[in-house]
Amino acid sequence: MRVAIIHYWLVGMRGGEKVIEALARMYPEADIFTHVVVPEILTEELRKHTIKTSFIAKLPRAPRMYKSYLPLMPLALEQLDLRGYDLIISSESGPAKGIVPPEGAVHVCYCHSPMRYIWNMYHDYREGAGRLAKLSMPLLTHYLRLWDESSAARVDRFVANSSTVASRIRRYYRRESGVVHPPVDIDAFAPVAPEEVGDYYLMVGELVRYKRPDIAVRAFNRTGRRLVVIGGGEMLAELRQIAGPTVEMLGSQPFAQLRHHYARARGLIFPGEEDFGIVPVEAMASGRPVVAFGRGGATETVVDGRTGVFFDEQSEDALIDAIARLEQLPLDPADIVLHARQFNPARFEHQMREAIAEAWTQVHGQPMPATGPAAGEGGAVLSSRRKPAYA
Repeated sequence: MRVAIIHYWLVGMRGGEKVIEALARMYPEADIFTHVVVPEILTEELRKHTIKTSFIAKLPRAPRMYKSYLPLMPLALEQLDLRGYDLIISSESGPAKGIVPPEGAVHVCYCHSPMRYIWNMYHDYREGAGRLAKLSMPLLTHYLRLWDESSAARVDRFVANSSTVASRIRRYYRRESGVVHPPVDIDAFAPVAPEEVGDYYLMVGELVRYKRPDIAVRAFNRTGRRLVVIGGGEMLAELRQIAGPTVEMLGSQPFAQLRHHYARARGLIFPGEEDFGIVPVEAMASGRPVVAFGRGGATETVVDGRTGVFFDEQSEDALIDAIARLEQLPLDPADIVLHARQFNPARFEHQMREAIAEAWTQVHGQPMPATGPAAGEGGAVLSSRRKPAYA
């Protein structure tokens, strides 16, 4: 059985790419299709696979300017030749699901979210856009919405990364979906002894407006509590200007530093609304509680009063009150780690195999042929790997 994995772009190793890595382990003979790839950032697992790009990769400065070519991506996806593939798994957040599946192929879409910039966050993106982009976005996004909604009909089965995203799929595509939370490398994180925990809080992630990092910086300025911020992004310079003496802006940091701070912070501050949110799970895997805005994926990973606390509005006052409440709770780091372990990669792979098998049976009316590396799950180990290639 030939398998194709479709991803929007491979220019970093973030949450979406970790899903692709897990799918690649499940199907070691799969070919990967994407709009643009930066090979040097890929993990060893992904490098083992043949990776094919759309014509977007041939456009000027595509590795940096790929988002500028968004209007061409629907056309680029439809030019991908998937004849001969039996199973197609698309990873949707940017345009990925809109391929033209060959007759008889089963198409399963793992959806991180319907494209935010044309659906639920359209007005946020337009508000922060430059003058030319602000003028062109209404017409462009109207066209993209029509294509995005119609291309949902090419999917046999949707799998959402959270109940929050399942709700968006229902609203924008009028389709039902199962929920499989993405894999988190729980074993990469570990708690430390209580005496090693510091007196600071931590905020991690890309510093962009919709994540509302400004709320955290201003709240910690007001209270005089210490806050360490790890991450780059469009707001880094702005936040450095407003940060007071108790707020330390570290910018992007290597994994070793991230892991160190996760385990030693008093807690994680998570002021944005995310589709799922891997960062809170990584903090909990380090034994540390989370102070999160009570919307979106965090409500499916954080347990209020047990592994952290929620605040109900994105304001400084609400965040300050939530931190004060957290500091009064007798939380158990071992219990927090135990809770985080349910988001491990083995659980993801098992649930995805079940969802894909159900989609296959629904389309073909018979069980799916055994494939993949997990012989203990009834899969047959494939004996060879094709030479990696970038096309």
